[in-house]
Amino acid sequence: MTAPTPTPVALTIAGSDSGGGAGIQADLKTFSALGVFGASVITAITAQNTMGVRAVEDISPQMIAAQIDAVFDDIQVGATKIGMVSRAETIAIIAGRLRRYGVRPVLDPVMVATSGDRLLQPDAIDALRTQLLPLAALVTPNLHEAALLTRTSIAEDEAAMAAQAEVILEAGANAVLVKGGHGDGPCSADVLLDGRTVTRFSKPRIQTRNTHGTGCTLAAAIAAGLARGLALPEAVGEAKDYLQGALEAAATLSIGKGSGPVHHFHRWWSA
Repeated sequence: MTAPTPTPVALTIAGSDSGGGAGIQADLKTFSALGVFGASVITAITAQNTMGVRAVEDISPQMIAAQIDAVFDDIQVGATKIGMVSRAETIAIIAGRLRRYGVRPVLDPVMVATSGDRLLQPDAIDALRTQLLPLAALVTPNLHEAALLTRTSIAEDEAAMAAQAEVILEAGANAVLVKGGHGDGPCSADVLLDGRTVTRFSKPRIQTRNTHGTGCTLAAAIAAGLARGLALPEAVGEAKDYLQGALEAAATLSIGKGSGPVHHFHRWWSA
């Protein structure tokens, strides 16, 4: 009897969002929507909804390590995505386990809130910059995060975005996608630099209040593509198309009183 074809698997290492729009929940929805089985390592539990975060309780580094070991000891993981990791000790334990298992993740450096407020303490930012960034197959900073990672001002054009990507590459990352979603203009442009070529991805900017979880969703969608064997530019392109559809369909959802989620299952739910 012929053995079944291995099921593509992606792992998310991130915090849990009780409102279901971001974090672990958004990642698992994205993996499923793109035909990939999702495994998870929870780094923190948050009490949040569409109005904001009310409380955060971190998971111990020992329990985070145990979750990572449990997954990799049994499951063949095709791609790993890392979301918000808020403490230096959490970053250290994750980096150590990634090196043990030879994993180069998609790193979404969740460092700055939509409001512009910093989400990580300085020691955690330094730990992310020195321990996780050099391990990354891809780093996906937004404009604020790229400025923090490179210790420069916020990029105002694509040339500046590409220059910041170069600096992040020099820190050890294999590739960088600087996202322009927080910029201005009718289109949102992202710049992908892999050390050899610069690839531009541009989409019309969508006016919607339902944008909760966009960064998580994009990084998870890229990881899903990589888990299915796509090359990086193709995985990014597919992820951009998927997120655009999720944003366009977000208005068909009525979730909460604040910034609602994107529509992860827009291709399958009826309007």
